[in-house]
Amino acid sequence: MKTTARSILDAALRLPAPEQVELATELLAHLEGASEADVDAAWAAEVERRTREIERGTVKPIPWSVVKRAAVRRSRAKS
Repeated sequence: MKTTARSILDAALRLPAPEQVELATELLAHLEGASEADVDAAWAAEVERRTREIERGTVKPIPWSVVKRAAVRRSRAKS
């Protein structure tokens, strides 16, 4: 990754999570040529699909505290 891209990424990672999501959505939409409405519709469909899976018991949600602990462990293992 070039220095400019790396510095942009570093700055983006310091943003609050909601702004990171917004930035990522905009970048993906730009790369895919999709409009914001298309992206919103795709996310809505994905949320509905995942909700159905949870309601049917096809998947079991994992509590945030468990996910966070696992992420911290993985992060520390890579360091």
